[in-house]
Amino acid sequence: MSDPMPSVKLVLASPDDTAALARWLAPRLVPGDVVLLDGPTGAGKSHFCRSLIQARMAAEGWHEDVPSPTFTLVQIYDLANVSIWHADLYRLTSPEQALELGLEEAFSDAVTLIEWPDRLGDLAPKTALTMRISLNPESDIRTIAFCATAPRWTPVLARLAEDRPGENG
Repeated sequence: MSDPMPSVKLVLASPDDTAALARWLAPRLVPGDVVLLDGPTGAGKSHFCRSLIQARMAAEGWHEDVPSPTFTLVQIYDLANVSIWHADLYRLTSPEQALELGLEEAFSDAVTLIEWPDRLGDLAPKTALTMRISLNPESDIRTIAFCATAPRWTPVLARLAEDRPGENG
């Protein structure tokens, strides 16, 4: 019998809490890491990505506008030690279109943040960290569930479960 997939669930009360979670995860990501962000429109996927990218930029002493890649599909940020690819695949109609964006290369060489990962189909890396965001329609409260199958994420998820960034303000 195999070990259960490690997972952590957080309940965040505000967009600021979501940003705090992104700032916590940002320094823990290395080239080759892929984060798949799943959730409905308005769940905070782009806000999380923007906060994470800005945290990595700030660590290098620079600031830049971080637009949503809704229309460009992919935004690439070349930082000193890593490139960060932020992809919004909402408008794709087939996994093959993701290949045309060069995402396979990014999966091995960059930190890659993917919104609407269902558009990848079988191309989604099995080693990715999945982040599922659920909304409470009557408040700003979001439940964020992280899960992964790759051993690389076990210590990250263990620390996440311990630190619980963003919870309780």
